[in-house]
Amino acid sequence: MLNSREARALNIYCARYRIKNRSEFMRETIMKAILKRFEDEHPSLWEKPEPTLFSRMTR
Repeated sequence: MLNSREARALNIYCARYRIKNRSEFMRETIMKAILKRFEDEHPSLWEKPEPTLFSRMTR
């Protein structure tokens, strides 16, 4: 669901860039953002975890 301001911005964008299928555009855009975030936050085999307030420091 979009509020009226968001819907207006989407309508202007789709008209400007000639996007016919808005639901497909929104689905693809949302999924790209989600998958990029998952990829950015994916742990690496050689990455050291950052200490947090609740983690114990080992010596």
